[in-house]
Amino acid sequence: MFVANPLRTFADSVMKKPLWLRFKILTWVFRYKVKLVGTCRVEIIDTDLKSATFFVKNRKKVQNHIGSVHAATMALIAESATGFVVGVNLPGDKLPLIKSMNLKYVKRAYGDMQAVATLTDEQIHILKSEPKGDFLVSVKVTDESGNEPVIAEMHWAWVEKDKK
Repeated sequence: MFVANPLRTFADSVMKKPLWLRFKILTWVFRYKVKLVGTCRVEIIDTDLKSATFFVKNRKKVQNHIGSVHAATMALIAESATGFVVGVNLPGDKLPLIKSMNLKYVKRAYGDMQAVATLTDEQIHILKSEPKGDFLVSVKVTDESGNEPVIAEMHWAWVEKDKK
């Protein structure tokens, strides 16, 4: 039996708003719920609820010692984007959990950063039909010049919520 997901219900209602307002609302709520995302001023700049693009501006508070976006901030946008697409596609009686992150920093980042996470139709079907499971969620993290300074693998799992 499918249990409605409050996050999905909310996201579906927001997606009916005018384009200029959708991502402002989603960003505000996500920042409110995930405090570090708010601290780093991560933005949701696009989503169709099957994929999501998260963005962070290269500003002083998220920089490393060489003036580029800090490695931890790159991990944050990758984890947030993948968590968002898993969260909005999971039934309401399941709990999403990050199982592992594998990040390989392969080149220097320049400027602002974005992460694009995508689920396949098969992954969405598995999320909706299996009581628990796990898989890698595809994510690509790029800098302002279009380079991919970090190769990220986000391994997400889900379990049934405790019935208290």
